[in-house]
Amino acid sequence: MRNATTDPARERLRRWRLVLGGDPADGTGCELSGRDAAMDGTLTALYGKDDRPRTGRDRSAGLGASAPSVARWLGDIRAYFPSSVVQVMQRDAIDRLDLAALLLEPEMLEAVEPDVHLVSTLLSLDKAMPETTRETARAVVRKVVQDLEERLAARTRATLTGALDRSARVSRPRHRDIDWNRTIAANLKHYLPEHRTIVPERLVGYGHAARSVEKEVVLCIDQSGSMAASVVYASVFGAVLASMRSVGTRLVVFDTEVADLTDQLDDPVDVLFGTRLGGGTDINRALAYCQSRITRPAETVVVLISDLYEGGIRDEMLKRVAAMKASGVQFVALLALSDEGTPAYDREHAAALAALGTPAFACTPDLFPEVMAAAIGKRPLPIPDEG
Repeated sequence: MRNATTDPARERLRRWRLVLGGDPADGTGCELSGRDAAMDGTLTALYGKDDRPRTGRDRSAGLGASAPSVARWLGDIRAYFPSSVVQVMQRDAIDRLDLAALLLEPEMLEAVEPDVHLVSTLLSLDKAMPETTRETARAVVRKVVQDLEERLAARTRATLTGALDRSARVSRPRHRDIDWNRTIAANLKHYLPEHRTIVPERLVGYGHAARSVEKEVVLCIDQSGSMAASVVYASVFGAVLASMRSVGTRLVVFDTEVADLTDQLDDPVDVLFGTRLGGGTDINRALAYCQSRITRPAETVVVLISDLYEGGIRDEMLKRVAAMKASGVQFVALLALSDEGTPAYDREHAAALAALGTPAFACTPDLFPEVMAAAIGKRPLPIPDEG
């Protein structure tokens, strides 16, 4: 908070007053004025106490259900609080005050602080969005996507390029494919001083340079409502992977139907507006589609991003995972791809996957490149400690 006073005791009372909201029982006896009073008003509009029975729009606690008043409030909180706090308050306003419908109006979208959660809300409203709002919504989504790409792309490419280089090395390369620098380094112990030469007992090289695609990655994403943030991050990672010549990337989203959005990977915004958040879940059907598109199982990584609440045929889903793994596919199961902490998920299905050698775990966007590098290199996955 700002406007600190020189009296520490007074400052503590001021802070408690802002936290407690001015109820007569808060016991602070502190009155606010100026900027503090204005800041308190923005908090009361969202979190103010009101013991009256409320339904629907009546829960607004002083924040009118009209776009102009909400837009003014959004401007106020941006003036008083840092961006991270603004995003939390926006999220609470959408959830607590039933403001989702107001996001269909352009002046509202122009006032908000874009973040992943706002994008998720806009995607869920896509079918109800009027044309006058659609371009503004796309601009909001594009800003968030660009920010995520700037944050994640360089590290992802560097991490995966290193993993691809390591996985491409072969122990019996043809002469033209020998990596002489690494071969010499690997055979220094075989140096013969009398002949001033090295005996290369082990050759190190790379795979066929002519083959541009070394690994296939299939991102299979559950687009049920609870997976909204994961869909946003996965679309960005899908675009980054697709930009790497040595990785063939397929992006599949599903609910009870399956949609292949691979041809839209050059623009993650198009991918996101090609999804339809909400609905049921048929993981088995989605995996069947992915399995049918695999042509090089030993060089393929399948990443299932789902909370595992299966609405399809459970036993068939598990058999399909087992069959893919037996064919040589590296199978990764992520319960979420987001910064939101441990998600709700079907523990029975997670345990069944673990029994097949595929532990299911939540993954942050910052960890995802390491997970993919380990899968490409066929190494143990860096599973975070949930504790």
